[in-house]
Amino acid sequence: MSAIDEGIVREYFEQNGFLVRQVRKYQVTARRKSGDEEIDLIVYNPSWERGSRRPDFLLFSNELPLIQRAVISVKGWHTNVFSPGILKSSPEIFRFLEQNVLKEATRLFPVPGPAGEESDLTKILVLPSLPTAEPFRSQSVAVLKERGVDAIISFRAMLQDLIDRTEINQNYTKSDTLQVIRLLKNYDLLNDSQLDLPGTRPRPARP
Repeated sequence: MSAIDEGIVREYFEQNGFLVRQVRKYQVTARRKSGDEEIDLIVYNPSWERGSRRPDFLLFSNELPLIQRAVISVKGWHTNVFSPGILKSSPEIFRFLEQNVLKEATRLFPVPGPAGEESDLTKILVLPSLPTAEPFRSQSVAVLKERGVDAIISFRAMLQDLIDRTEINQNYTKSDTLQVIRLLKNYDLLNDSQLDLPGTRPRPARP
């Protein structure tokens, strides 16, 4: 996972009011990761209200207020679609769901529940995309749920949310991600989603 992938996820949750904790600053390549090294990010929502329903499996920004805290695994495999075949042949996708990893996540970001009990920890997988055609899309969702994933977020959904929230007249000097988005919007290389409607984008001039 590259730093830019994790940076996008961090910005997305911070822009939606979450506190974000990054567990480590180094990359593990020559050995199997320990429990804490399988955790990319842990997030906490200080505005969460007790009694909220569980969020939908496919997460968008309007569902985020329903999450109190979550452990997040980021898989920036941007040239891949997470088909049933890839999910079944890539056990590393699900290592963040192992009990020792979840126990470590709870220790690193404890949030007491009623009568001193620990509150639920939502397990979120960030991925490029799922298949668009059926039955492969439903099969992928079924595999993810069976393995214990509570919710997924696509990079497309996160980037579109960040694009919509980024203002051209703001100078985001403390965020490389937002500053790049701001510059791309300033030079008309990116549009807000509400402006990117069928038939509204000008066609390129013929040579």
